[in-house]
Amino acid sequence: MSYVALCYLAASAAAFVAFWLDKRLAQGGGRRIRERTLHLASALGGWPGALAAMHLLRHKNRKAGFVAAQAFIAFLHVASWVGLWLLST
Repeated sequence: MSYVALCYLAASAAAFVAFWLDKRLAQGGGRRIRERTLHLASALGGWPGALAAMHLLRHKNRKAGFVAAQAFIAFLHVASWVGLWLLST
């Protein structure tokens, strides 16, 4: 497995845990994780884990602005990799 894939895997696991923890805190009335922190976890490569957590945990999926920002982060990552691939061919 490549270094990049391992980085994405680690970042995705961290993002998933952050979303899980935020959901637990929301259910228990505790202090929440800021949305910008969740977006940062996504932007740093954890977008697959963040999207999986949003779907599987049903967390933050009703906030249209949050969902749109997450989709945009995922789009930027995919577009960047496609762009790099096109430049290398």
